[in-house]
Amino acid sequence: MRRILLPWAASALFLLGHLMASEETELKTLQLQIINFNFETVKVTWNASEYPGTNLTFLQKLSSNEAYRPCSQYTLQQGYTAGCLLEVEKDEVLYFSIRNGTHPLLSKSLWISSYLKPRSLSDLSFQWHQGAVTVTCSDLWYKGLVYEIQHKSTFDAEWQSKEAKTCNVTLDSLDDEKCYFFRARVKTLESSYGSDTYPSDWSEVIRQQRGKLTDLCQESRFSPHFILIGGMATFLTASLLLPPLWKLRRVKKVLMPSVPDPRFTFSGLFESHQGNFQEWIKDTQNVAHVNKMEDGEWESLPEEAVVVQLAEMPKTVATSPVYRQTAEEEATGEPGQLPRQPPQGGEVVSLGDVTFVMSDNSYVMF
Repeated sequence: MRRILLPWAASALFLLGHLMASEETELKTLQLQIINFNFETVKVTWNASEYPGTNLTFLQKLSSNEAYRPCSQYTLQQGYTAGCLLEVEKDEVLYFSIRNGTHPLLSKSLWISSYLKPRSLSDLSFQWHQGAVTVTCSDLWYKGLVYEIQHKSTFDAEWQSKEAKTCNVTLDSLDDEKCYFFRARVKTLESSYGSDTYPSDWSEVIRQQRGKLTDLCQESRFSPHFILIGGMATFLTASLLLPPLWKLRRVKKVLMPSVPDPRFTFSGLFESHQGNFQEWIKDTQNVAHVNKMEDGEWESLPEEAVVVQLAEMPKTVATSPVYRQTAEEEATGEPGQLPRQPPQGGEVVSLGDVTFVMSDNSYVMF
């Protein structure tokens, strides 16, 4: 009889071992993520990609004495079940089983506090006092938490953090004139909840300047210290560059002297006569003649007036030896280096140091 039972027992043990190994393989491929949202909702999700095209069943209970109940609110992925949402009210043990039809893939029990994620903070208040600000909010009803406040100004590249066990955190060394950004979140103590918890989401970023809320920072992108240093650097640079520039200006003035503007010398030439010298000189003759007094002295004119003196060319000018060619020049045909001969029969006009000889259709300046 024993010889007959041994082969049967061996076959049974082999089949049991095969089933256990198969179940162990399936358990390894089913990965879970559990999040307890502030002891209000528990979300259990699994990797549905390991079972494509399959609706897995989630059964759960909150007491070992109860019977399993199917999930009332599944989450779907590509039309197939991928998780379950559970309503909870306190920290308790969750019993659940995930099955493929009637075949269990995973059964587990756990404390939901081990996967706690606190809610985000939304009621922050700020109290400014002498370069510091105290951030407060309502503490959550459960303990073992850390409240983290972060801040940065428009001149900071990274957030600066400070933590406390209550939502009453004071941040020091702040400039009231700067615009600051604030945000807060809640974390759990590993000693109280373990290492599988999650920090809360960051609160909405709050902007404050001069102790008041603001939607847009209106401050200059340059700090007062930066403006002071920049002003000093600009003044120093200007002080170093001014002497070379002044010397360069003097050298330029020597090498390229300015050309006087004729408008200031010949008043009315361009304003009234558009540069027509003959018209201007005629008009000047009518208003600026030099009269001779009875005692033979010339009438004095104001220094500002332009003196124009007219004289008839003497007829002997044409035969004057100064303008006559020498015999040698007539023989060789080469002109001598003599002064320019003014036209005969013209009028000589003296305007200051400038002398003009007028003819019917031209004038020559000497």
